[in-house]
Amino acid sequence: MRNLTTKALTGAAAALTLSLGAGMAEAQTIRFAHVDPEDWTSSKKGAAAAIFENIVEAQTDVEVDLFPAGALGDENELVEQAQEGLTQVVMVSGAMSRVCAAAQVLDIPYMFPDPTVAWDVLDGPFGDALAQHCLEESGLRTLAYGETGVRHFTNNQREIRTPADMEGLRFRVQPIPLYVELVEGLGGEPTPVPWTELPNALATGVVDGQENPVGVIYNNNLHELQDYLTLDGHVYATDFLLINEEFYQSLDPAEQAVIDRAGRIAGTMGRAIQQFTSAEGLRAVSEEGMEVYAPTGEELAQFRDAAQPAVAEWLRGELGDDAEWIDRLQDAVAEVTGES
Repeated sequence: MRNLTTKALTGAAAALTLSLGAGMAEAQTIRFAHVDPEDWTSSKKGAAAAIFENIVEAQTDVEVDLFPAGALGDENELVEQAQEGLTQVVMVSGAMSRVCAAAQVLDIPYMFPDPTVAWDVLDGPFGDALAQHCLEESGLRTLAYGETGVRHFTNNQREIRTPADMEGLRFRVQPIPLYVELVEGLGGEPTPVPWTELPNALATGVVDGQENPVGVIYNNNLHELQDYLTLDGHVYATDFLLINEEFYQSLDPAEQAVIDRAGRIAGTMGRAIQQFTSAEGLRAVSEEGMEVYAPTGEELAQFRDAAQPAVAEWLRGELGDDAEWIDRLQDAVAEVTGES
């Protein structure tokens, strides 16, 4: 009898050990990487990552390890890691178009008259459809759309009120064809310059101006090298909060629900921090002597008419069968703004 009891207890202990071991083996860890600073009070991606971590770890057994400030590589490398499942969650902007070409339509100049219009479009049927398309193209699920800023022109030669004022001015642009087409369409001279060389290029006159969100302009002291800021808002730049689909499907439904909710809140948090830093930066550059000009509706129409058709035509050629996304985006914006 004693032997039977001992055997029973031993068997139960072994079963419990196996059960605990299996539970430990099933524990999930999310590596969340981005290229922005970690400080949530000033970094849009940093804020999004921090709140995502807090929500997921508070409501599930999934752990979240954060890798900010490019610790795991640049955005292109992060997207590749996410596709391979080496990093489960990433937050990127322009790199998304490398794995989902249709995402480029969001960079068409003067598409969104206001960030709130972009939010309504991206959080509505169009954004859902684009997310599904990009999932099929890349294997990455879009948990949310964040915001990396509304881009404006600066220069140190003269105030820019209309496209005619840009003629003859050299503007630093990213080495991206869409931005080259944009500046050429407006009459300026696009000059690709690496980000790290931009301050020196402005200081030495290699270029007369550049384009970036206000927060970027102020936080990198570009306002000290430029006299004029034109709030034309030519591109609304989108952040994509992405998760590897295979990893997502490995989670149970309750965990997926928490991840979905955390992602949506994280995207909203990123937008809020970006809007805050933009407003703070605009006040600061004005107080420190930069001349800021906000074009009228009629003047903005001149910018849009000069740049948007040329860029859209170029992009149609690039997208091929995916060119339909240009029309779908235009229709979505028209519906949100009541112009349909």
